Amino acid sequence: METLIVQTESKAQLKALKAFMKAMKIKFQKEEKPYNKEFIGKMAQAEEDRKAGRTTKIEPADILNLS
Repeated sequence: METLIVQTESKAQLKALKAFMKAMKIKFQKEEKPYNKEFIGKMAQAEEDRKAGRTTKIEPADILNLS
């Protein structure tokens, strides 16, 4: 037995593939990988900092001079 990872490019492809697999009685499961908890914590902290005004504004012209 093999496990295949399929990456469809549209909802139509996904729908067709699921229909085909059901017709062929091929078992499949949907697996969603949630974001890493550490990453979620960092994003929450960044949002909190933004709301509290703890930010730095950089002008577009200054982006190349950050070093």
